[in-house]
Amino acid sequence: MSTTPGQRHKRNPNFDKLTDKEPERELTIPLKKSGGRASSGKISVRGKGGGEKRRYRKINFGQEKKDVTGEVKALEYDPNRTAFIALVEYEDGDKRYLIATQDMEEGDEVVCAEEAPLESGNRMKLKNIPPGNMVHNIELQPETEGKLARSAGSAAKVLAQEGKYTHLEMPSTEIRKVLDECYASIGEVSNSEHRYVKSGKAGRSRHQGKRPTTRGTAKNPVDHPHGGGEGRTGVGIKHPKTPWGKPAHGKKTRNRNHTDKYIIKRRNE
Repeated sequence: MSTTPGQRHKRNPNFDKLTDKEPERELTIPLKKSGGRASSGKISVRGKGGGEKRRYRKINFGQEKKDVTGEVKALEYDPNRTAFIALVEYEDGDKRYLIATQDMEEGDEVVCAEEAPLESGNRMKLKNIPPGNMVHNIELQPETEGKLARSAGSAAKVLAQEGKYTHLEMPSTEIRKVLDECYASIGEVSNSEHRYVKSGKAGRSRHQGKRPTTRGTAKNPVDHPHGGGEGRTGVGIKHPKTPWGKPAHGKKTRNRNHTDKYIIKRRNE
């Protein structure tokens, strides 16, 4: 129930499936805040500062526990990412945090192997995953760690197996080739409703370390290309610009690199 007009449209995350427990202390490390400043001490990312203290959860994105079955002991909230995480205890007594899948529950068994059962949460090589399956936490180079499709609700679709490559349709609709020796986890990442969350109040953003931002049109011309003018005016120029005069809103910023040759179809833009 909203207590102020500003909270009328507030929508909280759904934490019903999460376990009521403290995080594993040995699987966390202190996280120092940067305030958006680089090593030079100057602000390189604007709008950062403050926020609650938090510890970083060490996530197993790779294959540290290959061929060892583990049991999901708890589903937990991670303040450092949009997805939920799962605490897994393996047969040898070791514990690890993994990215939780959408339908993962306490008591489920997961395993990382070159060829594993096609069940949510299991991790295996792409060449052993039939087309049509959804995968996440995908490697770009064999025996490294997952880099692709790790945020809340994301997943890539296995389209085909061709030679030494697997064709994947990424969450952005881009279709690209990835070496079939790379590992990927089965299923869709948890907390798919994250996109619908509305904070409802400024205080929640401050707890997350997000400082207030000022509209460019409310500034002076010396401070922003959109600034100036009498009264409340619009942008005033044909194409919106960043505070440093570079194109914004629609300008392609992706640089060409050596991995472009693996792209079969660009994302819809």
